[in-house]
Amino acid sequence: MEKIRLGKTGLMVSKTAMGCLPIQRCSTEEAAEILRAAYAGGINYFDTANAYTDSEHKIGIALHDVRENIIISTKSEGRDRETILRHIQNSLKELQTDYIDLFQLHQVPEMPDFDDPNGAYAGALEAKERGWIRHIGVTAHKLELAFALIETGKFETMQFPFSYISGKRELEMVKLCQEKDMGFICMKGLAGGMLNNARACHAFMKEFPVVPIWGIQTMEQLNEWLALSEENPSLDDALRALIARDRKELSQGFCRGCGYCLPCPEGIEINNAARMDMLLRRSPWQPYMSDEWHRKMHLIDNCRHCRECAERCPYELDIPNILEYMLRDYDEFYKEHKGLI
Repeated sequence: MEKIRLGKTGLMVSKTAMGCLPIQRCSTEEAAEILRAAYAGGINYFDTANAYTDSEHKIGIALHDVRENIIISTKSEGRDRETILRHIQNSLKELQTDYIDLFQLHQVPEMPDFDDPNGAYAGALEAKERGWIRHIGVTAHKLELAFALIETGKFETMQFPFSYISGKRELEMVKLCQEKDMGFICMKGLAGGMLNNARACHAFMKEFPVVPIWGIQTMEQLNEWLALSEENPSLDDALRALIARDRKELSQGFCRGCGYCLPCPEGIEINNAARMDMLLRRSPWQPYMSDEWHRKMHLIDNCRHCRECAERCPYELDIPNILEYMLRDYDEFYKEHKGLI
């Protein structure tokens, strides 16, 4: 398994890393089997978060006996010292460890006050002084905020959405992190599930000094990533053509499904409704023909254009207009395909 230096942390992590958010949806036994198989296959880097319900607990059960051989990163959305310290203590307990390799301030909405003794960053520094954590990183979704966070020099890693449909600014961010010797951790390497060619995704990431954390929920998914890491394919003409096609289709006005637009006052499931055209055409469409999904989509009829969702969207999408388009497209698809089930 190829390893890559995670910036100034000096941690040598597997280039194929495991994002552990999806194991929330597995039973404890299934999650343990997947985690142990990932470790046996050469993956040594596992990324989780305090907010991922029982993900940390499952990692602790599965991997506590090989703790010295793995690297764990976790996160907290706490915005003050007390919450950060409480979350870290809980993470240590759930992970069955006495230290966390990389702790990240999670989904930072604005620049932290680094001088506030009761702030989140102060809590992370205190945890580091106590030996609870070894390195401090940050995760973000807003482009310009991410650049500003990098420039502070306060963090050793940046975790940000990055895939082969990312734009010029994301590529500039990767370069800036390299210049600052910050580790760059890629979340949403499959663009929220819209990219379905793992080979192309793997080959693209190979071109950059980044660490993608692939969200893995099944043994089938794990085996695919392990096989790709062993083969280690490079971009060829066919993959470049596929990437070019997907960029043309997905890059403009594309909802990544991050969910930061929520909650909607009308109960619209925006993170799925706003990308319904892609869900219908790039994944099995039959589940979306149910009466339940038909009802969910028609909640869009109640949209009052308050634009709270658009104001929260880190990608600055015009969500109300996107939803109206998605509903029209869904209804057309529904009429054509409902009777085929």
